[in-house]
Amino acid sequence: MNQSTAIATVTLNPAIDQSVSIPGFAAGSVNRVLSEQSDPGGKGVNVASFLADLGFRVAVSGLLGRDNANLFEQLFARKAMADAFVRIAGKTRVNVKIIDETSQAITDINFPGPAATPDDLVRLEQAIKSLLADHDWFVLSGSAPAGVPVDYYAKLIGQLNAAGKQVVLDTSGEPLRLGIAAAPWAIKPNIAELEELVGTPLPDRAAVVAAARRLLAQGIGCVVVSMGRDGALFVTSDQCLLAIPPAVEVKSTVGAGDAMVAGFVAAKMRGLPLADCARLATASALGALTQLGPQLPPAPIIESLMAQVTVIDLAASGTAQSESANH
Repeated sequence: MNQSTAIATVTLNPAIDQSVSIPGFAAGSVNRVLSEQSDPGGKGVNVASFLADLGFRVAVSGLLGRDNANLFEQLFARKAMADAFVRIAGKTRVNVKIIDETSQAITDINFPGPAATPDDLVRLEQAIKSLLADHDWFVLSGSAPAGVPVDYYAKLIGQLNAAGKQVVLDTSGEPLRLGIAAAPWAIKPNIAELEELVGTPLPDRAAVVAAARRLLAQGIGCVVVSMGRDGALFVTSDQCLLAIPPAVEVKSTVGAGDAMVAGFVAAKMRGLPLADCARLATASALGALTQLGPQLPPAPIIESLMAQVTVIDLAASGTAQSESANH
């Protein structure tokens, strides 16, 4: 791969995702664990891990607790990801995912991350600057820990835009609202995040599309809205596509949205048209759903899932026009 087309992800608040299987989980009762698995994660780390599975060269940066960095370092080494994380005092947080296969329910218990100091942020700025020469794509993902200004992403997007980089932003709340004002190239909210952003319920697909188009008017190139089983919308100034996934057996929902971001960026870097970007993004999310931990199934399975994704052109005149999933 051309050295100047590599991807960097920035994760301000990474986490160790501890997936705990408890059939018949009940709050307020004694619960017995059937199995447990701990994976280094956090949204940008997951995106990078999935991109590595898709065959891309990736660098990872952000803020990483020094006291338990070894699990992350093992992942970076195993997937040949360049480690540009800034080590900070304390432990990276743990997010507990209680998986109840009996009821198909997942309960999240998310801890706060260690606080960042002004010196940590200066070192992070230097780390990101060191990636500019060799990385054209930057994916900024996840929440911000204590000590990080709420407009951090917005300022970083401005700097990356000025350097001619393609920026994808995947966060929520105030960091998303402020980040959008800096005009990243693409964003990927889910329905709840989009409703919070626009300040109103979005009861149907038409309302979601209208909200996405209002965001495009603010200078964003593409809005991807993930809608769970209802698929995902991919909206640009001249296209509006709905990707409908086939049913799969879900092992874990951890990282599915991050896999969608990874598949979307991978397809864009390959120069694929938006319909195929939608297929690879959706297939990657489906692949993540069938795995435990931040990994994708082998390429032939992703290709098979791509062929099962239905893409509907909502902007087509007259009745909605379905594109064949196969070429």
